Amino acid sequence: MQVKKTWKRVDGVLLLDKPIGLTSNDALQKARRLFSAAKGGHTGTLDPLATGLLPLCFGEATKFSADLLDADKTYEAVLKLGVTTDSGDAEGKVVASAAVDVTENDIFRVLPMFTGDLQQIPPMHSALKRDGRPLYELARQGIEVEREARAVTIHRLECLAFAGDSLSLRVACSKGTYIRVLAADIGRELGCGAHLTALRRTVVGDLDLANAVTLAELEALDEAGRLAHLQPVDALVHTLPIVTVEGEAESRFRHGNPVDLPAGLSGKIRVYAGDQLIGVGEPGSDGRLWPKRLVQLVV
Repeated sequence: MQVKKTWKRVDGVLLLDKPIGLTSNDALQKARRLFSAAKGGHTGTLDPLATGLLPLCFGEATKFSADLLDADKTYEAVLKLGVTTDSGDAEGKVVASAAVDVTENDIFRVLPMFTGDLQQIPPMHSALKRDGRPLYELARQGIEVEREARAVTIHRLECLAFAGDSLSLRVACSKGTYIRVLAADIGRELGCGAHLTALRRTVVGDLDLANAVTLAELEALDEAGRLAHLQPVDALVHTLPIVTVEGEAESRFRHGNPVDLPAGLSGKIRVYAGDQLIGVGEPGSDGRLWPKRLVQLVV
């Protein structure tokens, strides 16, 4: 007889080291079951081919998951030179091959061309939609449609290793950057073509892979051990400025009403009662601090 799963309220942020082969949602659901968390979400997808940092949110922390969607990210990528695929990665079909006659000097000449503000054309093998259909569905049918170039920024592009037809890079970039497209563009500039064979995300915003845990490690722990890996609800917004309220101001804010805004503060602001986060607010046109997201108290 199958025992029905009992879900419970779990609040916090889990820094997961996602394994290869799992979608972000698959990884979320596996972690959610390990915590028996009634509510969970992730902060932006990581392709099945990719591994590394996937911040997961449980309970009240899901209210702040969107705050990481616009965050900068850092990846370590491995490119295979001399082979071009239709998807830009190792899962695609080979469409061209060429001899690799590339030196380190060539690498250091080309990489600066892809640093700074760039226009990048999204790949057909992506989840972007055209007339309600993901582009990857059209690509599987051999259909290619025109895509509009998007502005992205490569903050840093470093060569980690280069030998033969293998090139390893560290890429610090803005949201919306396709590393597969970057790999193909670099290969094109080198004159031999290239595709992405491995990708590992190491940083999201100011969250670091060094503090992440794997699913296998979580499975080996008891409940207390797993909960010890949860970061607090405010982990995704801890870089925002703080306002502390008490008494009538606390009650007003908790009930969706504005409070006085200290001079010199602007943008999103964390609001605390004592050491407990009660929400995030933003200045209104009246110069007061208005609630935007409120945290539900544990009863």
